Amino acid sequence: MNRTGSGAYDALADLRAAGHPIDLLDERQRDVFASLNQTEVTLLNSIKRRLDDVAPEVEGQELKLV
Repeated sequence: MNRTGSGAYDALADLRAAGHPIDLLDERQRDVFASLNQTEVTLLNSIKRRLDDVAPEVEGQELKLV
């Protein structure tokens, strides 16, 4: 769990540490993620790990529309 200098929970730091591409978002979107509490970030990180675990299977089945 990351804390800011003021002791507040730092959701963005935990999301970055888990590999979420937070810095690719615009400022308003980042603000939404920054407002998440630790329980919400834990849930997102859990979902990301599960998706990453099946990524090779999913990525191999691209849908191409022509």
